[in-house]
Amino acid sequence: MRQSNIGWLFLTPATLILFVVGFVPFIYILYVGFFDWNTNAVDPTLRWAGLQNYRSLVFDTTFLNSLARTLVFAFFVVVSELLLGYVLARALMADRLWGRQFFRTIHTLPIVVAPIAVGATWRLLCVPGFGIVPYYLKLWFGIDYNISTNAYHAFVTAIIMDLWHWTPFVTLSLMAGLTALPKEPLEQAQIDGGNKLQIFWYVIVPMLKPVLLTTVFIRLMDALRSVDEIWMLTKGGPAESTRFIGLHIWINVFPKTDYGYGAAMSLLTLYVTIVLSWLLFVAMTGRKGGAQ
Repeated sequence: MRQSNIGWLFLTPATLILFVVGFVPFIYILYVGFFDWNTNAVDPTLRWAGLQNYRSLVFDTTFLNSLARTLVFAFFVVVSELLLGYVLARALMADRLWGRQFFRTIHTLPIVVAPIAVGATWRLLCVPGFGIVPYYLKLWFGIDYNISTNAYHAFVTAIIMDLWHWTPFVTLSLMAGLTALPKEPLEQAQIDGGNKLQIFWYVIVPMLKPVLLTTVFIRLMDALRSVDEIWMLTKGGPAESTRFIGLHIWINVFPKTDYGYGAAMSLLTLYVTIVLSWLLFVAMTGRKGGAQ
């Protein structure tokens, strides 16, 4: 009993911090979401709106398009990073790879770069008439690459930029998981005559599932809230082709100062993120409740 009290005493500071930085802002956003509050409007005062902000979201095509675009973006980057991260993890773990430590260091460097610097760097690389990407794509393939006027080029570039930035994180996570796997089940599967694909699917993937689940959750949440990188790269354009939901909320909350509507969008996005995470959890574990 005494040890239990001491444990709660040590947990109290962390619990208070989580309450202040997590629960209190959430309650405040929930509160603001029920009001019409725009400091740039004719009447900037806080006025009760009930569920009007949420009703408006259902018919807001810009919001719905941004949400759909974000889900497509998140699907491509999470799946691609998972596949690339696994291949790179196995390659960097190979004993025969010359300069393995050097490649690991080079591969990890993008993680430490700030997102806003990543966006600025890729903007310089891709800006028409100045960047090396449009220059060589035109020179080698005859492609008139322009992220300022071509929606497809801008969207694909946003995906490639995210892959460059966050695939190393997936690689490191999977390397840690693969290194910790017990060797006995793998050896037993080889003795039983399993080929590489069967060993991967029926032995490695089940044992690696906790790491995969955690990695996918982290990357999914990051992909759904991309703002700074996209803003620096394309500012959401052209023609809103890269205006993802995080950027759309930011534009409504700060430049437009539509706080009530922005709060409602934030809460709806949070709800979508929770539902997606739960569906992923059920799909990857087959369980509908918590850990068993």
